[in-house]
Amino acid sequence: MPIATVNPATGETLEEFTAQSPDEVDRRIAGAAEAFRALRRTTFETRAEWMRATADILEHETDRIAATMTIEMGKTIGAAKAEATKCVRGMRYYADNAERLLADEPYAHPDKVGASSAYVTYQPLGPILAVMPWNFPLWQVVRFAAPALMVGNTGLLKHASNVPRTALYLDTLFTRGGFPEGSFATLLIGSSDVEQVLTDPRIRAATLTGSEPAGRSVAEIAGRHIKKTVLELGGSDPFVVMPSADLDKAAKVATTARCQNNGQSCIAAKRFIVHEDCYDEFAERFVAAMTALKVGDPMDEETDVGPLATESGRDDVEQLVADAVGKGAKVLCGGDTPDRPGWWYPPTVLADITPSMRMYAEEVFGPVAQLYRVGSLAEAVELANVTTFGLGANAWTRDGDEQAAFVRDLEAGMVTINGMVTSYPELPFGGVKNSGYGRELGAPGPKEFCNAKTVWIS
Repeated sequence: MPIATVNPATGETLEEFTAQSPDEVDRRIAGAAEAFRALRRTTFETRAEWMRATADILEHETDRIAATMTIEMGKTIGAAKAEATKCVRGMRYYADNAERLLADEPYAHPDKVGASSAYVTYQPLGPILAVMPWNFPLWQVVRFAAPALMVGNTGLLKHASNVPRTALYLDTLFTRGGFPEGSFATLLIGSSDVEQVLTDPRIRAATLTGSEPAGRSVAEIAGRHIKKTVLELGGSDPFVVMPSADLDKAAKVATTARCQNNGQSCIAAKRFIVHEDCYDEFAERFVAAMTALKVGDPMDEETDVGPLATESGRDDVEQLVADAVGKGAKVLCGGDTPDRPGWWYPPTVLADITPSMRMYAEEVFGPVAQLYRVGSLAEAVELANVTTFGLGANAWTRDGDEQAAFVRDLEAGMVTINGMVTSYPELPFGGVKNSGYGRELGAPGPKEFCNAKTVWIS
């Protein structure tokens, strides 16, 4: 795939980029290794000062980088501004809290291990390779970079090839805030060059957010070289609605949960599993809300849904819907590709989904909702868990026993009750099953790329 900025609203190629040479890539890896030697010896206070300065820069430049994201991958301008604001919040959270989250952990009874003192101290590993996707091109980088830099690690970014302008913005952002040169840098390379970087002995670990095949590839390469990885992969999140739910609110949130980021989010709700006692009422509200969304120019503040990011992504959604309809799925709204330049697909709701249809098992990365009818909580949980994915799950009920059952039984890294799955700097983020392993954010996130060093003193 060429490294290029292509406007998905029109299909027009705006700028093409030349991949960095092997010598330039080596220079940047060397720079990250050299910066690590300096950064690891700085104090939390110093790193926090730099992180706050970086957050201030990003806050000041929100409109600029938001426009870049919208032009490169089609998210609405409102969503792009919100993403930049979230990044600022994440940076400030780790600037304020990293020292506390990474404080030494003393063992309360050192005499039991024959010591006068024993504790665990968290130390950085070194340069970390981050392989990142296009769908949240700023946030998914920052949610790795902010905690990693506050630990004292350095970072090298291999970003998706369709967001090079965003990648180059990130290339200098942290050094502009005060971090030493080389602390965070972009590698403008193709996917075929990732293995050479990952196997370099100066790279100590890797994190990837992206597709399941990409995750398997990076994990396999890293495993051969005994390198730690954190993977956040796909999702086919359930959105369960029980009879006691507030149906008006559930339908409204369901619409956002499915169509956020033009439907291109790993944690977007994709399978709407509704109890038969409230199915018709919910379906009516949900289809009406999906139909009412405004599809149009992503630079227009009034637009709800913009284009899909890539032509291949739009084609994948078309094919999944066509497969389902051809096998008997019922289209409740949407389902027809607009005849216009760019890579558009309308908010769509399908019912009567069966296991013979591809979308029953595959992730649909676009604004297409699958609607299922179930007769009990047990049936809802069984259907929710049938997928190979396990990223997030949503459940709507005001019954306390049902809430407890969903928290206990849904196979997911995150369960949200009467809301929609999202990410917060304060809370761990990640999945189970084929959605990956490890955690970002919260208290566990920074520790993923630390040496948890045990100290015993006589």
